[in-house]
Amino acid sequence: MTAPPPPSSDAVSQPYDRVERAAQDAGLIVMGALHPRVTGAKQLHGGTLILLGAGRNFWTTLKAAPEWSDDHPVDRWSTRVIGQMAHDLGAEAHFPFGGPPYAPFIDWALKSGRTFSSPVGALVHDTVGMMISFRGALHFPQEFTIPKGTGTSPCTTCPAPCTNTCPVGALNSQSFYDVDACHGHLSTTEGQTCLTGGCLARLSCPLSDGAGRDPEQSAHHMKAFHPS
Repeated sequence: MTAPPPPSSDAVSQPYDRVERAAQDAGLIVMGALHPRVTGAKQLHGGTLILLGAGRNFWTTLKAAPEWSDDHPVDRWSTRVIGQMAHDLGAEAHFPFGGPPYAPFIDWALKSGRTFSSPVGALVHDTVGMMISFRGALHFPQEFTIPKGTGTSPCTTCPAPCTNTCPVGALNSQSFYDVDACHGHLSTTEGQTCLTGGCLARLSCPLSDGAGRDPEQSAHHMKAFHPS
């Protein structure tokens, strides 16, 4: 985590708009915002928390960055870019990696009113579906105006293709996630489709198209999950 400097007067006047612009410039998107005092978010007390995730331009931006040739380029890039955003905007940076202990991103996401539990247990977001990639969060010491999530899961009106798309039923509505079955499938010839293009169940979510996910990015994450 990076210690926050005193916020500038500009950051205090229109902080949410500044974060949104800075995120867009970096290839990120705002995936949710909340007031920990109001929502009872874990680990935080007061202020405003803004969750940041990979946007449509994230993968292109990352591949042009110096971290691309390093080990763990996604996390290293996120640390540098979001850490700099925190410094510039007067916030404290938190990341979903680097533990244990890990920051409670799932709790924060669910309390933002924009992320929900899907029928197969995985998280689903109101604009990027099940192709969620949180890269960090900014915690501001002051409370300021933020857009509120609908609080209504998109799954309530969805036919739930995620429940029957996985070729081996690793993601399902009964046991939620059979990790061993998933790894077993990815080790087969048939599993190369998921390994190189992304999880079929997650891709089946009608909202996942909103992520604009480059298949190469999905392949990178799948390889990290299932090293050959």
